[in-house]
Amino acid sequence: MSPPEKRKFTRRRFLKNSGYVVGGVLGGGILTEVISKQFRTNAPADEETNEKLTHALTYFTKKEDFNVLAQVTELIFPEDESGPGAIALGVPFYIDKQLSSAWGYNARDYMQGPFYKGEPTQGYQTSMLRHEIFSAGIEKIKEYSEATFNRPFLELEEEEQISVLKAFENDEVEMKGVMSSQFFALLRGATLEGVYADPLYGGNEQMNGWKMKKYPGNKMSYLEVIDSEEFYDEPPSSLHAHMEDSSNER
Repeated sequence: MSPPEKRKFTRRRFLKNSGYVVGGVLGGGILTEVISKQFRTNAPADEETNEKLTHALTYFTKKEDFNVLAQVTELIFPEDESGPGAIALGVPFYIDKQLSSAWGYNARDYMQGPFYKGEPTQGYQTSMLRHEIFSAGIEKIKEYSEATFNRPFLELEEEEQISVLKAFENDEVEMKGVMSSQFFALLRGATLEGVYADPLYGGNEQMNGWKMKKYPGNKMSYLEVIDSEEFYDEPPSSLHAHMEDSSNER
């Protein structure tokens, strides 16, 4: 099953056409040949394919589910004139790693009963673990797409895919154990985290998320420049840079 060809659909155009504001789906975008080229996680890494060792699935066992996740993140944070989108930034792999981590299994959260229906303003109010919510949500995306458009999600037109996400955000999709808007909020939050988190965690490839924001990244100190009258501007650095500094000192 090959994805549709790429169509130009910037954040600006989506916001203009749909009337969406901050807090909703951030923009358009379309998953193209990237599914077949960028997501070959089972192939061995070598110089010819330039495969990244970090691009290996640790949670998802079904490639289709991972591809659906990838397409959704690209719709939330698409590539446009500002810079790369979620896929190029490695966000799907970031989320995959988070779902298999303590975060995905709510290891640090109190998850015992009794359980009562909470208010939307009370935050995380479900007995389901985060990885369970993501798995159920992706399955429901596939089911809703088939029921509404009689086609798989990855075969829908871009605007049809966006309408699917709107339905989840507006609680128009019934899910067991969790509201569809809660799933969407987790998905959107994880997408933005993958864009702007330190590359150490698997997203923000080449620190391009920071570069788009002109964010300096992780700096140990600004003592050398704090008194300078010149504008401070230098490439961002990640936590890994400090590890290299430590090894050099030895």
